[in-house]
Amino acid sequence: MLRPLYPNIRPYDQQTIEIGEHHIYVEQSGNRRGTPVIYLHGGPGGGSSEDHRRYFDPQKYRIIIFDQRGCGRSKPHASIRNNTTWDLITDMEEIRQMLGIKQWLIAGGSWGTTLAMAYGIKHAQHVLGFILRGIFLGTPAEVRWLYAHQGAAAIFPDYYQDFLVPLRPHIQQEPVKAYQQILNSDNELAKFQAAKAWSLWEQRISTLEANHSTIETPEQIHSAVAMATIENHYFVNHCFFEADYLLNHIDTISHIPAIIIHGRYDMVCQLQRAYELKQRWQNATLNVIPLAGHSGFEPGIINAFCQASDKMAAFLEEQSNS
Repeated sequence: MLRPLYPNIRPYDQQTIEIGEHHIYVEQSGNRRGTPVIYLHGGPGGGSSEDHRRYFDPQKYRIIIFDQRGCGRSKPHASIRNNTTWDLITDMEEIRQMLGIKQWLIAGGSWGTTLAMAYGIKHAQHVLGFILRGIFLGTPAEVRWLYAHQGAAAIFPDYYQDFLVPLRPHIQQEPVKAYQQILNSDNELAKFQAAKAWSLWEQRISTLEANHSTIETPEQIHSAVAMATIENHYFVNHCFFEADYLLNHIDTISHIPAIIIHGRYDMVCQLQRAYELKQRWQNATLNVIPLAGHSGFEPGIINAFCQASDKMAAFLEEQSNS
């Protein structure tokens, strides 16, 4: 029987921290004396969900969630100014120190796995372990898979045509750069249409079963603008990494325990990348979920993530008592 998410809980602490012009939303829930875990949402620009708290046993974990720069409840909305991978790592360190945490478990999904590993490489001494779902290594090849005419477009040609609609035919060969021009233009209507198309493409191909979701409400469009603008900004800039940065530096964290979860039929982030990572990470296990795509909330993924968080809690408790 598949495990469900833990019951919904409310945060016991919510605050906004100011770092430069950015106001970062941070919340805590669960057990104040539990093992600290920080969950890193996807995108970049996706924002956090109240369901992200529910991956973790609230009796065992002190659950920390924050909205990365420019998205969710953080402000300014959709801002790409001073918004890089390294800025987000700085924010995580600010949060850790503010909360008086020496070491924490790092968990994340999709882009959250990228940020988790980048943080670990820079601050390995503060990491107890990793739970990583839907591996994305931040490479140009992965971006091409998702947005160019090969890759996922060959599996979902109908959805991909909708993705190309906001672009003029002569610039459709380089869609990421073409979207950058629209998303950073002064034409608000064009920006809204482009943001909807960009975000809808990823939503539609994230689940194993056909996803007929739409983006129509003001709240959905607001979130789509942040997602599209920030994601595009990161991908145009190669996630602010040198080529193969994470794999080239994985030895820095390969001694730290990690549980990797990846859907067999993930069309957003390729399973091949998770497999390559596992081959290089001596203290990691890879759990391939047979009937799952990319979404963090498909039944098989939920089951695997909750099992992983339980397993990691038991392991870390045993380590602290030994």
